[in-house]
Amino acid sequence: MAVLLHHPLLFHTTKTPSLHTHTHKPTLFRTTRTLLNCAAAVAAPQQQIPSSSDGTEDVLVEEQIGRVYPVGYDWTEEWYPLYLTKDVPDDAPLGLTVFDKQVVLYRDGNGDLQCYEDRCPHRLAKLSEGQIVDGRLECLYHGWQFEGNEGKCVKIPQLPANAKIPRSACTKTYEIKDSQGVVWIWMSHKTPPNPSKIPWFENFARPGFKDISTIHELPYDHSILLENLMDPAHVPISHDRTDWSAKREDAQPLLFKVTERTERGFAGFWGREADKTPQNFLRFEAPCNLQNNREIVDKDGVTNYFSGLFLCRPTGQGKSMLIVRFGSTKRSPLAKFFPEWYFHQNAGKVFEQDMGFLSSQNEILYKEKVPTKDLYLNLRSSDTWVAEYRKWMDKVGHGMPYHFGHSTISLPVEPAVVEHAPAGFVASIAASSPAKGGIGIKYAPNLANRYFRHVVHCKDCRNVVKAFEAWKNRLSVVAALSLTFAILFNARQWKAVFLLAAALSGGGAYVCSTAVAMNTTNFIRTHRRL
Repeated sequence: MAVLLHHPLLFHTTKTPSLHTHTHKPTLFRTTRTLLNCAAAVAAPQQQIPSSSDGTEDVLVEEQIGRVYPVGYDWTEEWYPLYLTKDVPDDAPLGLTVFDKQVVLYRDGNGDLQCYEDRCPHRLAKLSEGQIVDGRLECLYHGWQFEGNEGKCVKIPQLPANAKIPRSACTKTYEIKDSQGVVWIWMSHKTPPNPSKIPWFENFARPGFKDISTIHELPYDHSILLENLMDPAHVPISHDRTDWSAKREDAQPLLFKVTERTERGFAGFWGREADKTPQNFLRFEAPCNLQNNREIVDKDGVTNYFSGLFLCRPTGQGKSMLIVRFGSTKRSPLAKFFPEWYFHQNAGKVFEQDMGFLSSQNEILYKEKVPTKDLYLNLRSSDTWVAEYRKWMDKVGHGMPYHFGHSTISLPVEPAVVEHAPAGFVASIAASSPAKGGIGIKYAPNLANRYFRHVVHCKDCRNVVKAFEAWKNRLSVVAALSLTFAILFNARQWKAVFLLAAALSGGGAYVCSTAVAMNTTNFIRTHRRL
């Protein structure tokens, strides 16, 4: 979010920067395919804006008068951000979803990434529940093994020695590409992959550009997530005093200038109204990619580039996964004194600060079943990007599994998939027991739990949690033994030595416990008054 784009520990700027003209690599857009047989066009009646004697009727975002014309769009003919390349496990399959399509991602024996439909052609068991054997993906139900980019079945343990594996035993595959540290997936099996649609982020290819990347699973719809990410007005309020980067006293009118509207998104500048000239450049591009860029020329005439990149993937009704990447060509000198996991847990804190009202917003949208223009009151000075995004959904929503546009809506046809939901309280406890193959109550799959939302997806943070827990246990043992010896020994000198050792070990164990809690425990808001 915008709060992290201006994080004082991540980025270093001068006090009197001059704005450099933003340059952007041209984006390839598809040719419009007019839908002559598509419900013609959807009427968008003009909303009655309240008038007043003091001229405040112009504070609301202008309504589009007339008709909304859909454009050609098919959600499957897009590249979706599947995962951070560095976090894909080397020794286990990974189950992921795009809308309601379930896929499994894994590394084969050569280290190459393969992606299949997440179901065994034998009896529909999830392949992501399987294991990697000799570089092959094995279904743990009956041991069928698959390999290669064609999903070929190469082993069936129950097959007679003189029998051949049926050709139909192959699993369906998906095309994937690794670009700029992100694994992208092409969802269509009818249309060949279009490499030109893979997004290219210019700043991330610049010399000296360094970024911090995290991945988060979130309990609300991707459209709600995206409009939250493109809403800078909420930052001073919702993220007040989040590591000194936002203050509620800074809440003020914002200025937005839309410079581009296409079939695939929109772009423009934004900033504080008091600054007159917006300094941040935002671009949204289909299907779910958002970037916020800034260019600053320092006192030596050198242009420094700053980017906040948000790559969103719909993971089902009321669920989404987000890859967050913040980077720059010039970082604050203080950043090197903080471990990377500190920034990861801080990102988790930011999402938790918004989670309560975004989850309730998600619930209301699904419950009310009306377009957002009937529910939202969008202000020009804070909600311009939100209105632009929902209006873009009006044009392309017909090509999605479901959508909530500004003037149009299409509800989900497929029922929501509920995973990891044992029937009843007793079954839930039994399923979470490690003896039953579960992973324990503390780390039981739960989108409200920071460990499940982020740590399980991040190699670095998983290793950090394991290391701190191991050191906590060791130091606790040392503290207990030292305290015992201090009690047993009569010599004053030895008592002092063992008491000091117990105090230091106990303090170390407490620090390790705190570090584990920072990575696994949700942020709890304490309201602050002006």
